[in-house]
Amino acid sequence: MGRIDRIAEPWGTRTPYGPGETWPTRVDSYLADGLTEDDVDRWVQTASILHSNGDAYDMAVKDGQIVGVRGRAVDRVNHGRLGPKDLYGWQANNSPDRLTRPLIRRDGELVETDWDTAMDAVAGRVKELLDERGPSSIAFYTTGQLFLEEYYTLGLIAHGGIGTNHVDGNTRLCTATAAAALKETFASDGQPGSYTDVDHADVIVLYGHNMAETQTVLWSRVLDRLAGPNPPQVICVDPRETPVARAATVHLAPRPGTNVMLMNALLHEIIGNGWVDRGYVDAHTVGFDELAKRVQDYPPEVAAEVCDVPVEQIREAARIIGQAQRLLSTVLQGFYQSHQATAAAVQVNNINVVRGMLGKPGCGILQMNGQPTAQNTREAGADGDLPAFRNWSNDSHIQDLARVWNVDPMDIPHYSPPTHIMQQLRYIEEGSIRFFYVTATNPAVSLPELTRIRSLLSQERLFLVVQDLFLTETAQLADVVLPAATWGEKTGTFTNVDRTVHLSEKAVDPPGEARPDLDILIDFAHRLDLRDKDGAPLVKWSDPEGAFEGWKECSKGRPCDYSGLSYDKLRGGSGIQWPVTDEHPDGTEHIYVDGQFWAQPDYCESYGRDLVTGAPLDETEYRALNPTGRAVLKAAEYLPPHELIGVDFPFQLITGRTLYHFHTRTKTARAPQLQAAAPEVWVEMSASDAADRGWSEGDLLAVTTPRGRVEAKLRISGIRPGVLFLPFHYGYWDEPAGHEPDGHGRAANELTLTDWDPCSKQPIFKTAAANATRLAPGDGPAAAPTTTGSRPVAGDVPPTRGGAAAEAVEELATGGAR
Repeated sequence: MGRIDRIAEPWGTRTPYGPGETWPTRVDSYLADGLTEDDVDRWVQTASILHSNGDAYDMAVKDGQIVGVRGRAVDRVNHGRLGPKDLYGWQANNSPDRLTRPLIRRDGELVETDWDTAMDAVAGRVKELLDERGPSSIAFYTTGQLFLEEYYTLGLIAHGGIGTNHVDGNTRLCTATAAAALKETFASDGQPGSYTDVDHADVIVLYGHNMAETQTVLWSRVLDRLAGPNPPQVICVDPRETPVARAATVHLAPRPGTNVMLMNALLHEIIGNGWVDRGYVDAHTVGFDELAKRVQDYPPEVAAEVCDVPVEQIREAARIIGQAQRLLSTVLQGFYQSHQATAAAVQVNNINVVRGMLGKPGCGILQMNGQPTAQNTREAGADGDLPAFRNWSNDSHIQDLARVWNVDPMDIPHYSPPTHIMQQLRYIEEGSIRFFYVTATNPAVSLPELTRIRSLLSQERLFLVVQDLFLTETAQLADVVLPAATWGEKTGTFTNVDRTVHLSEKAVDPPGEARPDLDILIDFAHRLDLRDKDGAPLVKWSDPEGAFEGWKECSKGRPCDYSGLSYDKLRGGSGIQWPVTDEHPDGTEHIYVDGQFWAQPDYCESYGRDLVTGAPLDETEYRALNPTGRAVLKAAEYLPPHELIGVDFPFQLITGRTLYHFHTRTKTARAPQLQAAAPEVWVEMSASDAADRGWSEGDLLAVTTPRGRVEAKLRISGIRPGVLFLPFHYGYWDEPAGHEPDGHGRAANELTLTDWDPCSKQPIFKTAAANATRLAPGDGPAAAPTTTGSRPVAGDVPPTRGGAAAEAVEELATGGAR
């Protein structure tokens, strides 16, 4: 790697290449100050857990500590490249404030204890509640940062042992809509796209996906295509002027909450102009006629008024998409965390399907994940779904899983859909859930409406267990805190969004008495004395490789088939894309080749849902709709956002990520370079909105919603007028002792609302009504990274629309609120 500042230049130097060529190698590395590669004792294989891209690299180990990283040139995902969080984030492992001993609450205080005391307290409370109230009093809330082996073990314990369906992950906040959208169109999870599609595509469309900050290495791949011969055209859909927007051929900046309107207008143009692969549609889909009829009601002129996007831009984007020869579409939180999330993401699928752009190089869909192992949460059943994409509503799938686990099928709860986290919180509020086991996530900062969340997690009747690396805001509320090992301190596998499986080897010992999550879960199962129907231990493995072998058996014959993989196969070379079988021993780059889907009624993971109500279809309805297992083209009606702007709250508030932090900063804020790059929360506002109020860069603002208040410095950016942006990473763990937020502070989720998409159940973080007032003039620019565009862009603001017709459409878009 050239010695450039990777904070200021997060995507590194360019290595241009053309369509169909192999992405050139560029090996990035970083070692602790003063060290060279000659000083390193050994290099240990792994991949990144601080974003969802799956960058493969080796950890440098010296004197029993991780001291640096080096990209793996052989790997298909990154070809040696690393992003800023890869380069610097490992330093959090060595933080002096890691949890090293279990904690238990005594007389209102958390005090250190031994493992037996802590685990006996946890297992003892579960036994009491099972006797008194049954399995519905037990709930689990996990993460997108454990390993596959740990998720599978957790799902087995919860579903096959305890018998609760109250199981979910914080992946509900970032990737639930990805899974839901894929199930609606293809009746099964599993990504149709591959990262190598970037190498071939002539059009790349990013819907609500700030790839430049969320998957920096994948964006480097796009930048290298843009710098090479015959570059792709790029379309960006985002209300902010992100780096992606600045590189785009067309930037559509719609009002938050109008994604379905915009998508229907694009489909209106694509279908109306005949940019449809009728042979593909007729042979491999159902629902086209209904879709075509629906989008007739959404001409670009209507969408232009509702979305406040110039009609010419909508038509230009539709033309580029409609005439693409190789179309890659990617989707992320701008669509997933809005109302009508699944409906909007499904329309992205519809575009690729009607254009016949699936299952071949350059033609794919990446319904992106937000976390490094979110795909495994879904695959292994730790988000409430059944392992290996089995169907909750198909009795034969329940029986097959019972065979694998050697339990009675009736012991696996399938009497109702799995309980998503937002519903779990309702049950905690009502008192029916009394035990809440949280692993590797921080809901006291990451969930919406934090005043409510803190109140729920602090209930006397709730027994809260937190398993984590640090004493997070959530851990501070717990009855028992279990110190866990992290990446580099344990072994396991995980899978990125394009189905690439990586092995992460143990490089060093965890600090103090901290234990791998798998060991803690197995200990938990043993203390509960969970047994199969023959009286043998339910959890039959004692180490990661044994758990992986158990998972291989569970996944065999299902869409996410790992049966042809092994730890040995994953060592030394590149990650491998599932499915990996005897027929495809080297993995599978593209699924859905030649219109072969996993949608057959007897095989599919889901029968689908109503996109408006979320009501599930039953088997009979699905068989009538799709008897031969084709892709389903589902139309959607546009509905206005749930929380509307008005006189008191005239702005729309959206929240999101910054390049330099991950989630609630528990790791990235402990890496000096990353923390220095984005040390404090800020609020973005358009240049025109700031000028109207006489505000300047760096002014201290109070941002309020009906739920709370956040104080942050103003950052003037290219965000569209009428919209505010807050990064959600900033909580209170590094605040002075005794700080009580009480509905105000710096956490963006003090402001967000308790509401979710009807299909995916993903919370809505993008359309809260908000206000902003100035508390004090600034003493300089807001302390924030410069990658999202800090310059005033008044000239780029879309023109203001007027007239009686515009006012009528505006009333439609806002539900009548002015």
